[in-house]
Amino acid sequence: MTLQESGEMYLETILILSEKKNDVRSIDICEEMGFSKPSISRAIHLLENGGYLSIDGNGYITLTDVGHEIAEKIYERHKVLTALFVGIGVDEDTASEDACRIEHVISDKTFQAIKKHMKEHGLQN
Repeated sequence: MTLQESGEMYLETILILSEKKNDVRSIDICEEMGFSKPSISRAIHLLENGGYLSIDGNGYITLTDVGHEIAEKIYERHKVLTALFVGIGVDEDTASEDACRIEHVISDKTFQAIKKHMKEHGLQN
């Protein structure tokens, strides 16, 4: 199953929520993303069927190793691209919004070049 941008967004959101609180449920994702419960439920079950997350008997959502790996990759891209854009003078909100769109389509090759450039120029720790 090839993961679409929306699936990556869900995984990233679950990762971020799990860093804030131990237990993540569908309602938390609804509140964070602003989507309806039926939309979240459908997406969560598709991601579960794809092997990206698991849901226990109490409705708690946990990323699988594969899901966690994808979420970390997307979240790193988000943070790095946001930092790059802020570093060149874009306001934080716009930088974050643009990074959110770009993080899903940028190639690994280009992203690695950006990271290398930022490190060489002291723009990233």
